[in-house]
Amino acid sequence: MRSAVTKLVEREKLSGILADLRNQGKKIVLANGCFDMLHVGHVRYLAGARSEGDTLVVAVNADSGVKGLKGPGRPVLHERARALLVAALREVDYVVIFPEPNVEALLLELRPDVHAKGTDYTADNVPEKATADRLGIRVAIVGDPKQHSTRELLETVRKAPHG
Repeated sequence: MRSAVTKLVEREKLSGILADLRNQGKKIVLANGCFDMLHVGHVRYLAGARSEGDTLVVAVNADSGVKGLKGPGRPVLHERARALLVAALREVDYVVIFPEPNVEALLLELRPDVHAKGTDYTADNVPEKATADRLGIRVAIVGDPKQHSTRELLETVRKAPHG
């Protein structure tokens, strides 16, 4: 089993790695997210994504993207820390950090077979749906019902008595 550090890949190298895997007949899945504080919903989402193919690539939002999506005080963890936590999961094969607000550019660059999104989306409201459709990439909604939230977890921690 590869270490988490070796699963972190520079974006420029990832296309070549995936081309080799595709030539071996491997089905590539791309999942993405902020993963600001890893919780059980994230783990179930990534396990569901992995079940859609042979190789799971996870795109982690850069710090600048998380700030824009989640607001003040976020991210809690730096992008490299978040990427390493995701990479430590057995189901994950590669992790890449991306600065864009969504993964349309990565879909164009990497051309995965499947684009996996969590259950907070439907097949119709995935931000990258038009790009995925145009490229022939199947969109899969995976994971358990959206009953877990980093925002709620942080609020629970903030309200907990300390001492």
